[in-house]
Amino acid sequence: MLAQQRQQAILEKVRNSGGVRVADLVRELGVSDMTIRRDLEVLAERGLVEKVHGGATAAGPGSTEEPGFTAKSVRQQAEKETIARSAAGLVRPATAVALSAGTTTWTLAHHLVDVPELTVITNSIRIADVFHRSPRADRTVVLTGGVRTPSDALVGPVAVSAIRRLHVDTLFLGVHGMSARAGFTTPNLLEAETDRELVASARRLVVTADHTKWGTVGISTIAELAEAHVVITDSGLPDEARQELAASAGELIITEPQQESEIATR
Repeated sequence: MLAQQRQQAILEKVRNSGGVRVADLVRELGVSDMTIRRDLEVLAERGLVEKVHGGATAAGPGSTEEPGFTAKSVRQQAEKETIARSAAGLVRPATAVALSAGTTTWTLAHHLVDVPELTVITNSIRIADVFHRSPRADRTVVLTGGVRTPSDALVGPVAVSAIRRLHVDTLFLGVHGMSARAGFTTPNLLEAETDRELVASARRLVVTADHTKWGTVGISTIAELAEAHVVITDSGLPDEARQELAASAGELIITEPQQESEIATR
């Protein structure tokens, strides 16, 4: 196998699994440890992978890169739908819940429109609009003020001041990334501050994050993994990440994505 072919094979393995180990590549490709390390060095120099101790991981986005709501809403739709269904099962009537801004929490909002006597706190215009389009006389929706971000979150001192005076039973937190080292993160400093205030306001923290969020690190930490009472993700999460989250968070819920044909069109 030529070096270019070998490097392409390594890159495909990284993209499919999220990471590779040098020892595994040596065994699978039948070349020396030094050869594999040189291949990883070449791929890292091209920005295609990130070298880590003993192997490499997929090259993630920059720590301040913040995709817009529309761009994020078309990613991992099946995973977000099944995560949202599972999260909705944790909500009881006549309780107060907070939903942070995000496409997974936006999906969750659609599953909560029929819950009676619900009070909803959110810093997302999009989430507030979901409830506005399905009105109930016994529901209260509180939309914080603030400055709008590219992902349609309302953040900053106005949002923080509003949230600081509130207390909710459960916060459903959408995140940009999660890792053992950095915890749950976001690429927006002001959004991190606002989300930390949401975390402080809640008796229970439920993080809703599909498997692609693992290994992604935003510039600012919202909460450590151990602060989550529940993490809801999908079956695409690698085994190593499952072990880390199971050991750190209070409870790890793994959902099985539905087929695209089973997902209702919003």
